[in-house]
Amino acid sequence: MDTITAILLGVVEGITEFLPVSSTGHLILVSDLLGLEHTEFLKSFEIAIQLGAILAVVLLYFRKLFFERGVLARVVTAFAPTAILGGILYPVIKTYLIGNSGVVLIALFLGGVFLIFFERWYKKKNPLSTNGEEGQEGAKLDFPSLQRITFRQAFIIGLCQSVSMIPGVSRAAATIIGGLALGLSREVIVEFSFLLAIPTMAAATGFDLLRSVESFSGNDWSLLAAGFLAAFASALLAVRFLVSFIKRHTFISFGFYRIFAALIFFLILF
Repeated sequence: MDTITAILLGVVEGITEFLPVSSTGHLILVSDLLGLEHTEFLKSFEIAIQLGAILAVVLLYFRKLFFERGVLARVVTAFAPTAILGGILYPVIKTYLIGNSGVVLIALFLGGVFLIFFERWYKKKNPLSTNGEEGQEGAKLDFPSLQRITFRQAFIIGLCQSVSMIPGVSRAAATIIGGLALGLSREVIVEFSFLLAIPTMAAATGFDLLRSVESFSGNDWSLLAAGFLAAFASALLAVRFLVSFIKRHTFISFGFYRIFAALIFFLILF
């Protein structure tokens, strides 16, 4: 890997982290397209640069996360299932799932089918929600109703997020769909999913680096820094548009994208 490649992967991460398309899955597939070998460093790189994108959220949402009453406690509650399961399953995930293109393609395809059927079911259940829009205030980066999320709901959303440890299963899609199924508005669960990404990716990066840092060379650190900064910058530029879009539209278009992408990547890679 060279610096240009590291930056390219960082941009891919920054753009896809907040969409229901799986940023990890895209990093793995793009790495395959670039002919990169799935070494232990590349696996760690694909995990660590996600923190760059998440730092954009910290910059934009710091005050709301730490000073809005009850928000941090709900985020911690939702984070608990992923923290526990991630710690237990880390060896399996790192060894057999990260870097596995076959797993990513299957998850992308089936996830796309699921998104389409879920949105159709959700629309029938909520006929007043035209085109998936629950209000025009979604474009504002505020948190009018996060306190309405119960701790039980937060924990269940966390369980949904833990499924995204499988590459190709989108963390954003898993948490948002879980919240919608629990009866939360699209605006509230999108914002909560955003905040939940902060401890999740920080813990995943820290945990992996503690186990892998001794094997990194000086050049590895420079590549990691390049990817990290690229992910942060691209996410910072894209986040407002992407969050607004997700709040105001259904996931059906992303479902079709996932199916199409899975088929195209399959034809190219296999």
